[in-house]
Formats: sequence, structure tokens, C-alpha cells
Amino acid sequence: MSRKMTKFSTQLKTRLVLEVLREEKTLNEIASENNINPKNLQNWKKLFLENAEVAMEPAKAVKEYKDEVAKLKVEVGEYAKKVGQLTLEKDWAVGKLKSLDSSYKKELIDRTDNKILSVSKQCNLIEYSRSNLFYKPMLNPIKKTIKDEIVSIFEEIPCYGYLKVHQELLERGHSVCVNTVRTYRRELNLRAVLAVRAPNTSWANIQHPKHSYKLKGLDIVRANQVWSTDITYIKIKGGMVYMAAIIDWYSKAILSWRISNTMDTDLVMGVLNEALSLYGKPEIFNTDQGSQYASYIHTQTLKDNDIIISMDGKGRATDNICIERFWRSAKVEKIYLNEYERVSVLKSDVHEYIKFYNHKRFHESLAYKKPINVYFESLKIKNENCNNPDKLVS
Repeated sequence: MSRKMTKFSTQLKTRLVLEVLREEKTLNEIASENNINPKNLQNWKKLFLENAEVAMEPAKAVKEYKDEVAKLKVEVGEYAKKVGQLTLEKDWAVGKLKSLDSSYKKELIDRTDNKILSVSKQCNLIEYSRSNLFYKPMLNPIKKTIKDEIVSIFEEIPCYGYLKVHQELLERGHSVCVNTVRTYRRELNLRAVLAVRAPNTSWANIQHPKHSYKLKGLDIVRANQVWSTDITYIKIKGGMVYMAAIIDWYSKAILSWRISNTMDTDLVMGVLNEALSLYGKPEIFNTDQGSQYASYIHTQTLKDNDIIISMDGKGRATDNICIERFWRSAKVEKIYLNEYERVSVLKSDVHEYIKFYNHKRFHESLAYKKPINVYFESLKIKNENCNNPDKLVS
């Protein structure tokens, strides 16, 4: 059992120390008379003598005390600055960690034997539920099937965004909403593969007659109501080639196309004659003011077939928006993704793309229908060439 420590007053200590200093009695006698351990008397005497100077020169002691206090204040101020800076940096870092996705937070938790902070403390700092560390997600076979199908579509048609991927999944028999498709594509880190370059324009010939633009305010309600055409260039190794195509405005179907190493009347006439022979004739035919389209042979062919001629306004590529959009789709989804060394390879790729564009590609403005289907549904007829897809796009 421990003995309770006795507390002695300052007055008693001073009186006994003075008695010791008078040296009239022995240390043991004084200790015995006052029931005090002699060792205490020795310690009090030593302390008294060490601080006697303070009693004789109090001003000096006060100055030294003030100097010490001032020094401590400076040190405390420096420590406060460091603590404030560390607190600010800690709050910033913790705030960033709290904003992380839960999957990243889980990876940050240190569960090794050498961890500095406990797992509970780490979870509290970044506001992460400790129970999630031990949760094992259940495998969703339907989700895996959909994701595998999305990857398959991406590998087959990399130019599709999530809206067209959704339509493709529906066509393949999967029941899934569009938001789920978008979420799965993000989880798979899949984005439409496209390429963009500056468009080319054609030049007019002031000697050729021009025709007014007939499509302003016109409601396009059926196939073969309006066709339009244009020429674009494609760079290949060693130079460039030119591609012309005719599109039906209502169905967005490509009716004919051709690639040539020269941009002349033969190119545009070859495309026009092929479209007329395969699909009949349109009511209106729209072009830009390029010299090939304003030439006598081209305009006369249209007149001989009682086709109304329409031409874009000067510098207004949007007047021929349907074919311009097709050029963009063909280039960013196929042509610009490849480097062509031979014209034959380019022609083969374009042939495959237009077959895909007409028969398989979903078109948003057509309520995700296929252009060639819309074209024939509108005409309500079965062209003998429709059974041969290669001929329809050749």
C-alpha cells in the first residue's frame, strides 16, 4: 500500500532552511523534530541557495523571464504557421480524396501489416464505408452479355456512338435502355472512332449559266422528289482522286457513286447516267455551281428528262446539306481512318462503306431506319436490282 505524499508549505520550507543554515543543530535533529526526511532538507537548501540571486536582483530575473517568454512566443508563432500550412494542405488533400470514385478509394486503403493508420481511420479520412472493403460484387451474366455485345459492335462498327449502338443491340434481340448502353460504354472506355479534316469546295465557271436554288422552304416528303450531287477530293499516296455521288434527300440513300483521278464532266455524267438507269428520275436535281454541273451536257441531260435544275447559292454549302453530311460520315467513319496507297484499295473500301451506309447504318433523322429501306418503302415498288446489294452500290 503506497504512502500518501505530504505537502509542505512554502513558509515551513523557508523556516527550516534558515534553521539549517544557522548550523546550530544537526540535519538529523532538525529532521526528527519536524518529522521530515533529511533528504528533503538537503534538496530545499540547495534550491534556496540557487535562487537566492533572484531575491537580491529581482529585475534581472524578470528580464530573463521576459526574454524567455518572448523567445517562446516567436517559436510558438512559427509552429502555428507550420501547423496552419499543414492543416490547409491536409484539408485540400482529404477533400480531393473524398471526391474520388469509390473504386479508386478502395484501392487507396492500406491493409498491410505495416500500415501507418488503422483501416478504420483511413476510411474515415476519405469517407469510405469500411464494409465495402469486404464486399464481393455478384457477377451479373446479363450485364456481361450486353457488354460483350457492345465490344463486338465496336470492333465491327467503331464509328457508332451510343445511340446507334443501342439500336444495333435492339436489332440483335437485346432488351436494354439507351442510358444503360451509354453507361456500359463509359465503363468500357469506348468512344466512337472518327477523324475530321477540312472540306474541299469546287469552283464555278462564269461562262456557264446558273440556276436558282429551288429547295428553300420545300417539304421533302417522298423518295425521288429531290436528288443532289457533289464532288469531294480524297488524298492518297502520290496525289489525290475525286469522288462524286448522288443522294436521295428523302431517304438519304446513296444511289450512285464513282471515283476518278480527274475532276471533269465524264465523272459527273457517269454518276448521273447510272442513277437515272437504276432508279428512274427525280423531280428536282440539286448541285453546286461548279463548272462540271453547269456544263451544257449535264444541264441538257437533266432538261431532256424533264428534271428541274436547282443550284446552291454562292458560298452556301449548307444548301446541299444532305450530300455534305454524307461526305462527313464517309470520311470520319472510314476514309480518314486509313492511309491509301492504291486507288483500287480506296474503291474497295468506299464500296464496302456505302453498302454498309445504305443497308446497315442507322440514320438518326430517319428514326434509326436504314436509308435503302426507307427509299423502297416510299416508292412502294421492288426494283429488280434491289435483290443484288452489290449492284445497288456499285
